[in-house]
Amino acid sequence: MKWMIIILIMMSLVGSMMWVMPTKRQKYQAALRLKAKALGYQVQLERLTAPRAKGEMEAEARDMTAYRLIRQGLSKQEKNAFNSWQIFRVSSIADIGLPQGWSWRHGEKTLSNSQLEELNSIIEKLPDGVFSLESSPVYIGAYWDENGGDEVLEQLKELLETFIEKRF
Repeated sequence: MKWMIIILIMMSLVGSMMWVMPTKRQKYQAALRLKAKALGYQVQLERLTAPRAKGEMEAEARDMTAYRLIRQGLSKQEKNAFNSWQIFRVSSIADIGLPQGWSWRHGEKTLSNSQLEELNSIIEKLPDGVFSLESSPVYIGAYWDENGGDEVLEQLKELLETFIEKRF
């Protein structure tokens, strides 16, 4: 009987330790986020609400990881004139100028035709796990599901830097 009690106590302790240990996915995410910070990203977890999709009663809300690059070198005049925008990988009625399956949360009709063409060419190159892009005078960001590893992280950085260079 003593041995049964000792075994149960030991199993309880081991079980508690295993419950506290991070999973493989959590270890992967931690390593990816550290790499992202080394590449210059600001990484932040956020609750993101997409525009209401066609045929849906309520908008979809997700907990997502935002990978943002800070804009530098904009003058005060450029910041004041900047057109902020946010797009989502969702089909809704606010889709003017975007490829099929994408829609605006805000910023619709604020970009020029050349900026829309550039945006559409970047959207075509985006990894499948990117759910949203946002642009403000402070940063450019992507909400990404973190699948694909370091290669996707670096590809995403190159695409986001295009927005910084083109200043939109």
